[in-house]
Amino acid sequence: MNELLVISAAKMAELIRTKQVSSEQLVRVHLDRIAEVNPKINAVVHIRAEGALAEARERDAELSKGISRGPFHGVPMTVKDSLVTAGIVTTSGTLGRANHVPDRDAGTVALMRKAGAVILGKTNVPELCLAFESDNLIFGRTNNPHDLTRTSGGSSGGEAAIIASGGSPIGLGSDAGGSVRLPAHFCGIAAIKPTSGRLPKTGHYLPPGGIADRLWQVGPMARFVEDLVLALPVLAQSDGIDASVIPMPVKDPAEVRLNDLRIAFYTDNGVSAPTAETVHTVNQAARALLDAGCTVEESIPDGIGVSSKMWCDLIAPDGGAGLRDLLASIGTTTFHPLLRQFLAIAEARAMTTTQLLGLIGEWDALRTRMLPFLGKYHAIVCPAAASAAIPHGTSYDQLDIFTYTIAYNFAGWPAVVVPFGKSEAGLPIGVQVVSHPWREDVALAVAQYLEKTKPVVTTAF
Repeated sequence: MNELLVISAAKMAELIRTKQVSSEQLVRVHLDRIAEVNPKINAVVHIRAEGALAEARERDAELSKGISRGPFHGVPMTVKDSLVTAGIVTTSGTLGRANHVPDRDAGTVALMRKAGAVILGKTNVPELCLAFESDNLIFGRTNNPHDLTRTSGGSSGGEAAIIASGGSPIGLGSDAGGSVRLPAHFCGIAAIKPTSGRLPKTGHYLPPGGIADRLWQVGPMARFVEDLVLALPVLAQSDGIDASVIPMPVKDPAEVRLNDLRIAFYTDNGVSAPTAETVHTVNQAARALLDAGCTVEESIPDGIGVSSKMWCDLIAPDGGAGLRDLLASIGTTTFHPLLRQFLAIAEARAMTTTQLLGLIGEWDALRTRMLPFLGKYHAIVCPAAASAAIPHGTSYDQLDIFTYTIAYNFAGWPAVVVPFGKSEAGLPIGVQVVSHPWREDVALAVAQYLEKTKPVVTTAF
């Protein structure tokens, strides 16, 4: 494999900046890699070869004149197919948008392009992002690059699969229940769900807003934690449209002193029993942090053991009626089986206005129960899911294995997943690092230490 495919995006930016490699060369290398691996994993659903090469040549020409757009000048990237991209097909995996070409970029896409990044293409999702595996009627399913019989996860599964395969160094996903963290865990890469309200969600489809708006965030995904560190200040800006963005300062993980940290860890949330391999991986991470001088204690936040039922209720409290109306309005009349499963779950849980108000109160009470835990600890280390990557088509049969990530969507706290182990079958196992609201720097510093302590192979094939 070309050595340029296994370095970080930050290193690529440095090589471009010092003119040791051109943006055009990097883009060509990645396009060649996509052509090699994509027939096996089906991760990139729209390849923007000519447009990307043209932009790369523009970035190189700018640099020759002393012009740099920012920290990602000339660096190739990919984007989840639920984030709109100007002039590039954006389907969200649903037939009614199969030929939809937006006239603008999503807020976070615009920020990455402003910082100099070059978009290689769009990556696969479940229909309307409503599943923990990536499969739809337009493009089919995305395979896990470590085992093609298993899912790469969802809903940012295409993004995780192509990054893990070396076809892209960094990308954008979104996370309402674990949708950047679970694919990262399944595929062996790093990803962060920032604090709720940190990044603009403008241009995501399904659109932001409504009852579930606080559940989710856009988040970067990469092979290396240092690229998440580089991306977060670029992305954590208001786009002047998304009113939910709160302009809080982004702190530098390099300023975090590990031996000052009190860290809690747990291996079982009491809802879905983890595999022995998962327990071992989290315990190893706790031991590594203890060796780093952290104070490490086994402890679990009050209220963490919430089943997936509450998440499903918040996503579609109207029994899916609004979702069906939306699908009809865009011309989708045939649904993928995973979306049909979601609608069946939603229909069975339709509720009255009184019940909905009670559900919102329950959610607020849960957040209130959980927050005092952070008065004792700076960070939490725990599983990203109860198991490694699961077989295709089984995610809705075992929703509770995803409650390890869902809990922190309820809380709104930032959470990073970093690869730290492997199963006996060779599948990646990540650990999840959670920190205080607005203290992504702490979670990133801990994750970066774990990454350096036990490097794992992050490029499949």
